[in-house]
Amino acid sequence: MMPGMDAVFRALADPTRRRLLDELFKQDGQTLTALEQRLPMTRFGVMKHLKVLAEANLVVTKRRGREKLHFLNPVPIRLVHDRWVSKYAEPWAARLSGLKKGLEATMEKVFEIYIRTTPERLWHAITTSEMRSKYSFGAVVSSDFTPGSRFEMRTPEGGLLGEGENIEVDPPRRLVQTMVPLWSAEIQREGQSRITWEIEPTGEVCRLTVTHDQIREGASSEVYGGWPMLLSSLKSLLETGESMDFRPPAEVMERWQRSLQPEPVHPGGAGH
Repeated sequence: MMPGMDAVFRALADPTRRRLLDELFKQDGQTLTALEQRLPMTRFGVMKHLKVLAEANLVVTKRRGREKLHFLNPVPIRLVHDRWVSKYAEPWAARLSGLKKGLEATMEKVFEIYIRTTPERLWHAITTSEMRSKYSFGAVVSSDFTPGSRFEMRTPEGGLLGEGENIEVDPPRRLVQTMVPLWSAEIQREGQSRITWEIEPTGEVCRLTVTHDQIREGASSEVYGGWPMLLSSLKSLLETGESMDFRPPAEVMERWQRSLQPEPVHPGGAGH
């Protein structure tokens, strides 16, 4: 069942559940045992609160061998923001407080969203350049999306923003890609990470899970911090026909523009 905003508000109303989310801000991908040690309550009590958070889609679990890890999923909070806050303030100015700080210490991020659409339409939106540019901050993605093929992300003017390889392509279910960000010299040093898109039909909706992992510890949040906005914009596009009008922060836009400028040519030789 697709969680609604009521479930999100109800989950956030309890201070213990907010504490759990704060702990996942600090360190994502924790086991139940690790979370239990951080709260003054029984294991059963922590499980009950995690169940409420999971029902609101604020916490997503993934298996790693024999362990069950819990990940913060900020997308529902982003959707609440878009519904109740963005009409009153600039979207980027109203970013979640402390999100950058909370995410930077992680090596893996998991984002989950429910979209009223079919797997085929969702896959088309992910793998078609024209559709991607409508919800990916204007970036143009080009690829033939076959296993082993290359993909590129560029500004509308042609500046290279990122590149990678399509490792696994299983339409309309799963897409695994490597990604190297290239929009500035600073961000290039973050190196390669991996993005996994997983589509699961659930009745009349699809559950889209994006796992961004193999991220350098302490990497800039520019590498992965835009996912909540990108996914909420994708949801809006497929459900209403219109994407959210998100723009990257001014400092990112400036770096994008600088990437389009040719390097200055310095005259050389004697007498110059």
